[in-house]
Amino acid sequence: MGRVEGKVAFITGAARGQGRSHAVRLAEEGADIIAVDLCQNMSTIGYPLATPEDLEETVRLVEKTGRRIVATQTDVRDAVALKAALDAGVAEFGKLDIVIAQAGVAGMKGQPDIQAWIDVINTNLVGTINAIQAALPHLGEGASIIATGSTAAMIDTGKMDNPGADLGGMAYVHSKRALSYYIFDIARHLAPRGIRANAVHPTNCNTDMLQSEPMYRSFRPDLENPTRADAEPAFHVQQAMKTPWIEPVDISNAILYLVSDEARFVTGMQMRVDGGGYLKWYDHKL
Repeated sequence: MGRVEGKVAFITGAARGQGRSHAVRLAEEGADIIAVDLCQNMSTIGYPLATPEDLEETVRLVEKTGRRIVATQTDVRDAVALKAALDAGVAEFGKLDIVIAQAGVAGMKGQPDIQAWIDVINTNLVGTINAIQAALPHLGEGASIIATGSTAAMIDTGKMDNPGADLGGMAYVHSKRALSYYIFDIARHLAPRGIRANAVHPTNCNTDMLQSEPMYRSFRPDLENPTRADAEPAFHVQQAMKTPWIEPVDISNAILYLVSDEARFVTGMQMRVDGGGYLKWYDHKL
């Protein structure tokens, strides 16, 4: 039997990248999947987002494992539509055991600035809360909630040379930090019900978000049009271990542990999958 055999997992942002990796990894271990993704671009995000064809590929890869999947194009910013998509999936599979609120965007140097802030907050923070809130009525004892954070949540932004210059980028930091607190509090109050909630914080992850022109410029602001080859050496600065990035499956494996019965008493965790990034940049805190 697989480590999540017979469970049903709801995954947002499932069309590609980390979300697809989580869907496939959990399916390999016996879970059926309810998948959603926006599958269209945002004007304030400087790299292409997932497409309907990407979501179809996730469906193909999950079905290849022998598990079932219900996938819809749904915007996590729309709480009503998201609830309807989840309810339809639960009606198909009869229950819900796992929530992985993964959908997120990075709005570095987004234009217009105010709208970039709004889009990132509404996707990363409000969209995460929307997914969890829609799922709560379906969850019972033994259920598990995961929110995807970021090591960006741990960045000290108290001193800034130019406040307001990058509202999209700062919205990303704020959204991930705020959802960390949200997960802490909801974990505390769901614990008596036997429902666990944890956050997973990746460092640089080898996805379309990282491998994008805005991210290259963020790491190499000294160059007008940096390439992947230009940025890759700079990506190493984030980690203590000798790697420019981690792979989506590295996060999927951590999540698989957290949603399995192996972690039945693990809740309220802020789990870093960061190649030692926290060790490199921050002092020890209990």
